[in-house]
Amino acid sequence: ISSIRSMLRVARAVNHPVYLLIDEYDNFANTVMMQRGSSPERYEALVHDEGMLKTFFKAVKSSTSSLGFDRVFITGVSPVVMSDVTSGYNIASNIYFESEFNELCGFRESEVRTVLQELLGRCEMGEVTAQALALMKTYYNGYRFCREQVENVYNPTLSLYFFQYLQKRCSFPFEMLDANLAVDQSKLEYIGDLPLGREMIFRLSQKDETVAVENISNRFGLQQMLGDVSKDHGFLVSYLYFFGVLTLCDLNEVGELVLKVPNLVTQSLYIERIQEALLPDPATRDQGREAAKQVYQQGDIASLCDFVQNTSFKVFKNRDYRWANELTLKTAFLTLLYNDILYIMDSEPETGRRYADLTMIIRPDMRRFKILDVLLEFKFIPLKDVGMSGDNVGDLDDDQAQALPVVGKAFEEGENQVRSYGTSLNAKYGNLRLQKFVVVTLGFERVVWRRVE
Repeated sequence: ISSIRSMLRVARAVNHPVYLLIDEYDNFANTVMMQRGSSPERYEALVHDEGMLKTFFKAVKSSTSSLGFDRVFITGVSPVVMSDVTSGYNIASNIYFESEFNELCGFRESEVRTVLQELLGRCEMGEVTAQALALMKTYYNGYRFCREQVENVYNPTLSLYFFQYLQKRCSFPFEMLDANLAVDQSKLEYIGDLPLGREMIFRLSQKDETVAVENISNRFGLQQMLGDVSKDHGFLVSYLYFFGVLTLCDLNEVGELVLKVPNLVTQSLYIERIQEALLPDPATRDQGREAAKQVYQQGDIASLCDFVQNTSFKVFKNRDYRWANELTLKTAFLTLLYNDILYIMDSEPETGRRYADLTMIIRPDMRRFKILDVLLEFKFIPLKDVGMSGDNVGDLDDDQAQALPVVGKAFEEGENQVRSYGTSLNAKYGNLRLQKFVVVTLGFERVVWRRVE
């Protein structure tokens, strides 16, 4: 503080304006929040009473008079710290949601296209410009930071990663997410461990799933983060928004803010979190991935269905039945099949004004490999509709399970759907190696399947 005041005196003596830029002011607070079992006392000592951080902000506030700082610009991911030092620095204007700053946080599509055209031209690959733009749009676009209808922006850090890879190798990156740039998984782990958080993480792992909230809260402190007070829906949504894994997308008919997962890269973070929650043992996760490979390498789904039935479903507790449906079933399969290196993973893509449950369409730059496009339709049958207990359903063999009238009806409906979806997908993409399956589950006890020609 003494150094700052000395610097201001010197600057004013020569009539220079002084601008204070504070970046990532919340970094240490995020570290405290994400440390499991940590005590917040150290944090509180910094931000409360005469703590170092609050004292610092008081000094900055007192130095914004005519002989002090001309402007102070403070950036960070979340509003946590500023909420806790409000009394020390209560003169700031919050510009989180002002539309004129929306493009400050990302690249416009026209900017991305211009760079792609230049780089692909140098590589003599100009014919794939549209393909490259579509790939980047799927994985990196979708961010919006204001209520007004404005152009969505591309994640700038990931876009630069793509550009640098393309410039150096004249090919698209195998991995669309640079591991060094990923959002800290502990943020999603924190939410997944909260009441209501698990269900929200499951829902948001699905493409185009949205959540609505009256307003984004920009005032929650560490005590609320770490305290025993239940975290409501608004808190969960606000937290996910500020940490970059939800973004604004619309206003609904009653004036609420609608938020969604911005793109496929961010969706992959939800998928990874669910996979680790369902299958905490790395060796078990590897077994699941090996079973999934048989689907898109050989067109054999039997091993994957057995794994989900005997391993993934064992994780679900009775309390999960209250919100169990096709979404739960689909998520269990999606976490194992998810592969954004080889595929554009599309949950519920529009196919002729109807929606398939899950498609795996080979990325255009990966079509040289001997792998298969995959289309899956899921049917979840609650145990009450079967009229049997979980133990009795679990004792059924495949023939007995498929002979149940409710199962037969589900298969008939599913087969008609995947044939229709398959026709639409072939018309859209052309030259697909499409494998079509219908998967039916009886509660979380029994999984049966059929291949559809």
